[in-house]
Amino acid sequence: MKKLVINGGRPLKGDIMISGSKNAAVGILPAILLAGGPCTIENVPEVSDIKILLEVLELLGAKCEQNEDVVTVDPTGVSSSVALYDKIRKLRGSSYLIGALLGRFGRAEVALPGGCNFGHRPIDQHLKGFKALGAEITDDYGKVVAYAPDGLHGANIYMDVVSVGATINLMLAACKAEGLTVLENCAMEPHVVDVANFLNTIGANIKGAGTNVIKIKGVPTLGNAKIYSVIPDQIEAGTFMIAAAATKGDVTVRNIIPKHQEALTAKLEEMNVGITEGPDWIRVYHKGDLLPANVKTLPYPGFPTDLQPQIVTLLCLAEGDSIVTEAVWSSRFQYISELCRMGADIRVADKSAMISGGRPFKGASVRCPDLRAGAAYVIAALAAEGQSNLYEIKYIDRGYHLIEEKLRAVGADISREDAPEENL
Repeated sequence: MKKLVINGGRPLKGDIMISGSKNAAVGILPAILLAGGPCTIENVPEVSDIKILLEVLELLGAKCEQNEDVVTVDPTGVSSSVALYDKIRKLRGSSYLIGALLGRFGRAEVALPGGCNFGHRPIDQHLKGFKALGAEITDDYGKVVAYAPDGLHGANIYMDVVSVGATINLMLAACKAEGLTVLENCAMEPHVVDVANFLNTIGANIKGAGTNVIKIKGVPTLGNAKIYSVIPDQIEAGTFMIAAAATKGDVTVRNIIPKHQEALTAKLEEMNVGITEGPDWIRVYHKGDLLPANVKTLPYPGFPTDLQPQIVTLLCLAEGDSIVTEAVWSSRFQYISELCRMGADIRVADKSAMISGGRPFKGASVRCPDLRAGAAYVIAALAAEGQSNLYEIKYIDRGYHLIEEKLRAVGADISREDAPEENL
């Protein structure tokens, strides 16, 4: 067991290189199961979710090699469509194995996915789409069994809610289905586009990714990818941008796509944070007192739900009242009680958090309930007076590679230490 020990009150200053997108990589790696040969993927983040996913692919029969941020997967030896391993329950992205295996074999038996526990996240839109493509579905005893006795065929599918997971999963299943598949009310997130671009690289015929209508013309076989590079991580970049603002620092995040950050940069500018953009970087710097703001999370290009805990943390430092409304996931305010232990003044009512800002954070010991909540606690601890101890950092490691090393490089006093059982 490890913990992060942070002595706060130091402005962050310098450059931070952003890793590849975790959310894109967990879609691209299962997609390789559809490929006809080995695929080499660059800019893969070295986070625990990726490590688990590669282990699962190897259990299925794939050969996987990883050299820092370069991963090569050879799917030619995969002969099983059954993935019921305990490892699968540890990550949300395992649901993509259903679409990939169904697309490859016409059948799939996959343990229900896990991931962060911040509310009920059903896969009903995934299953609805698989049925429309010709699959018979059984969803019980902690697993999904999908079987297409007559093969998969194109269909018109309207998703009742905008879902990144369902959009990606149905693209995977439809790539080799006979005929044309039209997906409507699709998610438009950058990582959806990245998965579609990878699939097109190996021979798929997907048009419209990045809009709310995606058309997929099935092809009988797919090839391989000698090299494909994952897009930068929008959420990691946003987390460090917010950390710079919270510590009154001056940080340039590099290796990013600034357009992907537009919802955040607009909100930071509204809060009186200095922003300068370049072709593949954004500088965030302190220029005066933080102003309050209202935020509502929405599907892309709206404000990302995965940055909601972080922006709440920043708004706690703004003089005045702010309201943050969570319109994507239910129960995503579970982290608030621990943030209040650090000095925040927040009231939660239904889907909104009312923040009375202007109170400094104080160092405290807190437990991370999920990935993005853990990132929020890191930001609060960096801005706090005194020392903080963050426990259950396995959640942080799911999405941030060596977060303490990147933060130390820009002036943070942060270390990873052994964490014996202690009463908080």
